[in-house]
Amino acid sequence: MIIDSAVERRYYPAMRKGIDYIGVGVGAVIFNRDGALFLAKRGKEARNEKHKWEFPGGGVEFGETLANALVREVREEFGFVIEVVQLLEVVDHILPGEKQHWVSPTYLCRYKNGKPRILEPHKCEEIGWFRLDTIPVKELTTASHTSLNILKKYLSAD
Repeated sequence: MIIDSAVERRYYPAMRKGIDYIGVGVGAVIFNRDGALFLAKRGKEARNEKHKWEFPGGGVEFGETLANALVREVREEFGFVIEVVQLLEVVDHILPGEKQHWVSPTYLCRYKNGKPRILEPHKCEEIGWFRLDTIPVKELTTASHTSLNILKKYLSAD
């Protein structure tokens, strides 16, 4: 156990976020200049929902803002830079079959620069840009399916 004496927080290194306690993740709905959306297909060593397509994202580290976590995760996992534009929604990502619980704010983002590539092949097996009408809806993760439905409502309100 690690104790942060300044604020009396206790950290248990054996505890796993999302499993032993509610994890905080962050997701990105990334549009490129042509209006296509970036998706990643989870790999065999993904934390959950293996081999499903998702809007990318990841875990938030202690002391990190949500936006900074999102920019970091996309850069680390896919090698490109995004701009976080605005909050789209907050997803309750509860997976009873996998005994996991995550809360994931999802942001609308813009692709800025860099060439998308898979930098963590054990966690991701495929990436691509999709038009809204070509997204593999039946193959999406639970959270990404929710985000897609919210995105469609958001876009139809414009």
